[in-house]
Amino acid sequence: QVQLVESGGGLVQAGGSLRLSCAASGRTVSPYAMGWFRQAPGKDREFVAAMDWGGTTYYADSVKGRFTISRDNAKKTVALQMDTLKPEDTAVYYCTASVAWISRLSEFNEYDEWGQGTQVTVST
Repeated sequence: QVQLVESGGGLVQAGGSLRLSCAASGRTVSPYAMGWFRQAPGKDREFVAAMDWGGTTYYADSVKGRFTISRDNAKKTVALQMDTLKPEDTAVYYCTASVAWISRLSEFNEYDEWGQGTQVTVST
């Protein structure tokens, strides 16, 4: 089993930046896929970004060009650099991972490990 711990959320003004980090522990092998989802009040959890072990990245259309995902396979960490933040980016952001190979990295039910979540609030 993998434990995921996020850090880096907070309050920022629109147009600002935040960096989220997530560290995986509990297994010696680095997860095949690591990524981020978010959930705003009253809405379903939605895909934000993901990266597979080989470095291929996936982004939601709403964050392309503003968010950048990166990971360190040796350290089993994943980060999300969020720039040009908008009020609609306000949500709880969840780190996720799949140790096994998965084909649909943007699908919520493909992942089997989740962090506790970190709040990101973007003010106008």
